[in-house]
Amino acid sequence: MERRSSTARLIRWAPWAVAVLVTAAVVGTAPADTAHSGSTAAQVLGDRQLRIMAPAAPGGGWDQTAREMQASLQELVGRTEVYNVTGAGGTIGLSQFVRYEGDPSQLMATGLIMVGAVKANKSPVSLADTTPLIRLTTDAEVVAVPANSPIHSMSDLVNAMRTDLPGVSIAGGSAGGAEQILAGLLAQAVGANPAQMSYVAHSGGGEMLSTLLSGRATIAISGVSELEPQIKGGEVRALAVSSAQRAPTLPDVPTLRETGVDVELDNWRGVVAPKGITVEQERVLEQLLLEMTRTPQWKATLAERGWGDATLVGPEFEEFLRVEQDRVSKVLDQIGLG
Repeated sequence: MERRSSTARLIRWAPWAVAVLVTAAVVGTAPADTAHSGSTAAQVLGDRQLRIMAPAAPGGGWDQTAREMQASLQELVGRTEVYNVTGAGGTIGLSQFVRYEGDPSQLMATGLIMVGAVKANKSPVSLADTTPLIRLTTDAEVVAVPANSPIHSMSDLVNAMRTDLPGVSIAGGSAGGAEQILAGLLAQAVGANPAQMSYVAHSGGGEMLSTLLSGRATIAISGVSELEPQIKGGEVRALAVSSAQRAPTLPDVPTLRETGVDVELDNWRGVVAPKGITVEQERVLEQLLLEMTRTPQWKATLAERGWGDATLVGPEFEEFLRVEQDRVSKVLDQIGLG
């Protein structure tokens, strides 16, 4: 376990893009041309209401992101609508979203999970069929068990996975997403074959939690913000988080590396618009979302949810997304999930 696998190293350095590109986003602001254009969000939207798709069931990270955006955008554009389209790691929502080509009033939450699901589900559409606007947050994953589980630590879980990997049922998000990637890396880190995992995919955090608490899963892997209420409420016991540092909202929970499991992974979430909007519309929407990240409401959300501020806008986000799609594809292939 002291010797890192090539895949673990790849994930270990996955945040490299986050660190470098977040710096670029902090130093820079919105594209310079936006500040000099006469267009405003009100002019771009006209009489249309801004609509935000959460491409997953209520209760999950995308749903939380969309609804926190809704609250933070209130003072900037008034009322917005949030709606859910569930299934297949967001690819069902994506397949519907691409039909809004050219409509600047439509936004969709996206992130690492969708990047992986596009490949895992062999989706005919991808994020290349959208207009990337902004990356907003990072969120650590947490490995957890029911409060009454006989597994009390990562050491217990490692022993169980080594003894009988198929017997350790893992509840998580959609196929190809951050949770399944992390599950595969855990299996690989303990010397097991990821292809033998018993992974139960879910389209939303609420469904995943139900599976865990009903006893139909041994462990769950989910975003910290999704399981934090149940962890603090005593229904669920957290074993470790996947980030480099302990999660601010769960300071007593060790990182995987602290427990001797050499794996690190951060989820990220962002926003896209439909393909076919004009350059001016794209810049105005980017400026609007950048202004949203500066509001007291959004800053309070980051603190309450324990989300990392990963703001990245414009061409830098587009380049990050291109690199991320290639990276995730290679990782999925390496751990047999492609």
